[in-house]
Amino acid sequence: MKRIAAIAVLVFTLFAEVPGLAQSASGSDPIAAALISPDVIMTHQDALGLTDAQRKAIQSDALSAQDKFASLQWQLSGATEKLATLLGATHVEQDRAIAALDAVLALERQLKHTQLTLMIELKNELTPDQQMRARQFATR
Repeated sequence: MKRIAAIAVLVFTLFAEVPGLAQSASGSDPIAAALISPDVIMTHQDALGLTDAQRKAIQSDALSAQDKFASLQWQLSGATEKLATLLGATHVEQDRAIAALDAVLALERQLKHTQLTLMIELKNELTPDQQMRARQFATR
């Protein structure tokens, strides 16, 4: 149970950092409305009636994504620091700054890709009835 709680905290923190994938289903984001937040699934796993097989699959998906998130966040921090350093100069070398921006954007894309992949995997683990109930929990 502690392991599930730790994963829930990590996933919630990671998803809260990237706009668009962290919005609730009640917002106007059609992508968020179509998916179910991992924290909703983890917080209401008993009420959703998750089977042991579903719990194991969801934990496996979350742990796999966790490794990718950690690596990408380290890389993103370094790339962002490099961009900030370039932009902080009294004379900005535009070509280098734009190349550094491209590196930051590429890493952000990979993060969002990993997040969306996880959310799809989690949704696919749920039955249609569980998905409906999870959406109800998300709107409360």
